[in-house]
Amino acid sequence: MKGCQLCPYKARTESTELLTLKFLNARMRLSDKDRQLYLNLRKGYEGEKLFDSMTEKIQSECFILNDLLLKQHNTTFQIDSLIIFQEAVYLFEVKNFEGDYYYVSDRLYAAPNSEISNPLNQLNRSESLLRQLLQNLHCSIPIYASVVFINPEFTLYQTPLNKPFIFPTELNRYIKKLNMIPSQLNEKHKILANKLISLHLKDSPFAQLPLYNYEQLQKGITCGKCASLSTMIDGRMCICRECEHIEAAANAVMRSVNEFKFLFPDEKITTNIIHNWCKVVQSKKRIKRILEKNFKIVGVHQWSYYE
Repeated sequence: MKGCQLCPYKARTESTELLTLKFLNARMRLSDKDRQLYLNLRKGYEGEKLFDSMTEKIQSECFILNDLLLKQHNTTFQIDSLIIFQEAVYLFEVKNFEGDYYYVSDRLYAAPNSEISNPLNQLNRSESLLRQLLQNLHCSIPIYASVVFINPEFTLYQTPLNKPFIFPTELNRYIKKLNMIPSQLNEKHKILANKLISLHLKDSPFAQLPLYNYEQLQKGITCGKCASLSTMIDGRMCICRECEHIEAAANAVMRSVNEFKFLFPDEKITTNIIHNWCKVVQSKKRIKRILEKNFKIVGVHQWSYYE
């Protein structure tokens, strides 16, 4: 059986928490705490996607499962990347740290002396809980767990040689090493991969989302590139005055509709509300045509909506 090569078996997507904060950041002033959380989540996601671009080059037969949120004995744990080979699974905790860090007495410090959470603690916890979960699934397979420091601008001083750290300068060699693993997958590996995906929790119980309502959010179409609300409609195009990005107006409207649906899942999609939400599209008829093309209309006249 061939594993999924050049594409992950479970792709990584932005979390509900990250998407919510990203959409809100463009339309309201986040508190300092929420904005810092958003920036941290975004940077972490960017680092994970960079690691994905490397693991997707693996040619050995394997199943790559990205971004798993699992529960074992009422304890939730997250796995950034899991790769299933024939004889072992590889678990990765990806960190996008930048700058100078020090490792002293099993503690991690950002220069000059700010202690931060040691990713090894999280790695060990995830490895232990995954092992218990696999035992419950009657799957006996070795687990090799590592912390990946993905950012090329990261330096760790005083690193013990016996820690399962993979540094930016080692990544290419490490991927080549994974490529040399002899691996032939069979049905039991696929069953395991599918079972883990089925156990994945969509929403994190630890998500910290700010309160918001429709009235307090700025209206308009965000730029698909820089997320600015400085957009304008010119003919069939939506143009950003900030970064000069150009997008088909119909696509920009649909992106805004999906954003609205995400932020307000209980609200009905109507011509009036989307016209107000997009703001820069002058014609309601144009909004109506776009909605009719992409959704099914329910009801008639002023009571109609789209789904």
